[in-house]
Amino acid sequence: MKELTEEKKKSDILLYRMLPKQVAEKLKLGQSVEPETFDCVTLFFSDVVSFTTLASRCTPLQVVNLLNDLYTVFDAIIDEHDVYKVETIGDGYLCVSGLPHRNGNEHAKEIAEMSFSLLRAIRVFRVPHLPDEKINIRVGLHTAGRVHISTDTMKFLTEKVGGYKTELRGEVIVKGKGAVETYWLLTPEEQESGLEE
Repeated sequence: MKELTEEKKKSDILLYRMLPKQVAEKLKLGQSVEPETFDCVTLFFSDVVSFTTLASRCTPLQVVNLLNDLYTVFDAIIDEHDVYKVETIGDGYLCVSGLPHRNGNEHAKEIAEMSFSLLRAIRVFRVPHLPDEKINIRVGLHTAGRVHISTDTMKFLTEKVGGYKTELRGEVIVKGKGAVETYWLLTPEEQESGLEE
């Protein structure tokens, strides 16, 4: 019985790490979870500058410990804000505000303030086995209620898959590529109403 309780705790921890709390709770109760649309949220993405070079100077265990230490700091900071951690992939850290809890127009402010806190924390963070090594992170934020896609994705969705509509967004400058034409992917509601914002 004790082993069963321990396994249940482990599965609960995993469930709560993978899903927003309210979704996990509904699933645990056997309830269905209805999909929701969020009109506008703010995303945060960061990665460690020159992480591959840094990792090449570490043992695999040191890399794991470094990321664990770094993300423990990050997690403590996001807990102080209305922000939800979506995932970490290697040295990449993705989180969002405005979902799963709607917070009006506060999402951009929450992410911006969290970003400042992370940057302050990074200034004093040290790699345990390389104490003279400073870490820098790149941070990107985006606020919108629309999906921005490349020309290739637009062609694939409209010509090969079908059933999707897009709106020309215009050119953006992409590092290493120059000016690139991009599109907005219209939501099903925009497609039905014919509205192109």
